[in-house]
Amino acid sequence: MPQDEDISEDLSRTLCNCLALRQASRHVTQFYDQALAPSGIRTTQYSILQRVHRHGPRTVNELAEQLVMDPSTLTHNLRPLLKDGLVVLQVGTDRRTRVVALTPEGKAVHRRARALWLEAQAGFEKVFGGDEAAALRELMFKVIRSDLSSGGTPRHKP
Repeated sequence: MPQDEDISEDLSRTLCNCLALRQASRHVTQFYDQALAPSGIRTTQYSILQRVHRHGPRTVNELAEQLVMDPSTLTHNLRPLLKDGLVVLQVGTDRRTRVVALTPEGKAVHRRARALWLEAQAGFEKVFGGDEAAALRELMFKVIRSDLSSGGTPRHKP
């Protein structure tokens, strides 16, 4: 008769690539969210702040594409950042678009969160090893670039 540990391990395993990726994503997100908690933001919010910090103001559509996210999902994730005054939406060049930009408070929160993120990143790599973590990121990048509907041929680079 299997022991409890064997049963729980079997229940968490799956042959479904989608479920395995989602489970791993949730597990890693929980780890990073816990690490970022003292900054007052979550992983999804940190990703937005980091992208805008690194690449400058972006339209909602550009930012959504870079984050591999639907624009409406991005808008939903922007709401708490807007409410807390960490980002602003500026009118774009054609007045129909909105550009996401960091506020001074957003830059300060990003700076605090960045230090916590670096600690989490080091912790992840301590558990899995730097080479394994780099290989995992490369594999995930290949997944993102692939067009699964046409048999896995590369598509645009986000």
